[in-house]
Amino acid sequence: MSDRTGLFAGDDPFEIAMRWQAEANESELNDPNAIALSTVDGDGMPNARMVLLKDIEPDAFVFYTNYTSQKAQELDQAGKAAFVMHWKSLRRQIRVRGLVTKEDGPKADEYYNSRSLKSRLGAWASDQSSPLSSRAHLMAKVAKITATQGVSPKRPPFWGGYRIAPTEIEFWADGEFRLHDRFRFTRTSANESWETARLYP
Repeated sequence: MSDRTGLFAGDDPFEIAMRWQAEANESELNDPNAIALSTVDGDGMPNARMVLLKDIEPDAFVFYTNYTSQKAQELDQAGKAAFVMHWKSLRRQIRVRGLVTKEDGPKADEYYNSRSLKSRLGAWASDQSSPLSSRAHLMAKVAKITATQGVSPKRPPFWGGYRIAPTEIEFWADGEFRLHDRFRFTRTSANESWETARLYP
């Protein structure tokens, strides 16, 4: 597309996303990798929450969580999800919709082991999304886990990653007088080439 230059230049949306993320890392004050992740439950009721995107791969976006959490249950059931990244400092956003698979192997181990010890122990201690009687109960559980797991805990079997392989990626950049620039990449499967369209703001 002839007018897709500058911010939007390139035929690979993952490369554009990586470039935008790198620029956000330099300008966004807090959590430049935060995404608003959307899922649906078995009744089709939508859910949304902020999580941290940990990797943009050549074919997927990756984040990590507790597999017993509500978000994980909804991801497993539906097999699809959507998210939006918004960078206020750059006045840009990326919207993604796609299919979900677990990242439960060596890459998950590697990322888990890269986290601080307290974060690794906290993953063991948290029954994410379950009711909690008090903060004191949580801290007591962390202390117990610390005593049993030691200083080199392995990744919990109930904690790991998810990969979102997009069928749609939209790039948005702020324009004067709310005449924003929007480009959407779409495909029906990972084996197909992307189709690109400019959208009205």
